[in-house]
Amino acid sequence: MYQPFREFLEQELSSHFELKPRSIDPVLERKVSERGRNPATIQSWCWSCSELRKIRYTYIDAGDSTQIFNSVIYPSYHYDLPLLGIDFLTFSPKKTLVVLDFQPLFQDEKYLEKYIGPMRSLRDKYNDLAQDLEMKFYDANRYFSKYLLFAKTDEETVRQRLFPAYQEYVRLYIQLVEQAESLTDPESIQHIVKAQKDYDQYSADRDPAAGLFNSYFGKEWSERFLYEFLFEDAVPLVAAESH
Repeated sequence: MYQPFREFLEQELSSHFELKPRSIDPVLERKVSERGRNPATIQSWCWSCSELRKIRYTYIDAGDSTQIFNSVIYPSYHYDLPLLGIDFLTFSPKKTLVVLDFQPLFQDEKYLEKYIGPMRSLRDKYNDLAQDLEMKFYDANRYFSKYLLFAKTDEETVRQRLFPAYQEYVRLYIQLVEQAESLTDPESIQHIVKAQKDYDQYSADRDPAAGLFNSYFGKEWSERFLYEFLFEDAVPLVAAESH
């Protein structure tokens, strides 16, 4: 269902940046589960370029029961850009949750005006995909913008509305990356390093997908996938507490 989204992202990034593949442990790169009613396949891809240090995306295909496309793009530490976060989850023809946002590293007014402000016209254009839903696992005021797309919807809307919205958001993000000014001050760069590491820790600690991964692929594999691939700069809670 979301393969056109994955293909568009890859093609669009490839046409603007010199992408190089980042290695993924073969154990984590692809796995097939026979648990549940339908076999589930999870596959991941990872790239980098001088402007974007980590471009990761994952696809889960369990037939009619589950279709998931998830991606996070991390800019180089030399840019204070937000992250691009994509999370599209379909569990039946009428049960779909979509999240699409430029995830801000900071919440000060100047930063939000510079990087989040340009999203406003797009959010207004696709206002039907910006429902006032409650965030159960995250603080909406941290690492999310006020112009995110966040909606419960259906397959038809995904095709007719979400796909064009997604294309415009991705193109705008690429435009912001191309216009961004590189940081040169070591202290400013370290500030970005810490902010991105904090994002990984915060996200890993709260990611509701961990339960889904466990149900399909088992706890041991899921823990590795969460901390070694999705959020590689995060430390597992047990390890953190032991120190």
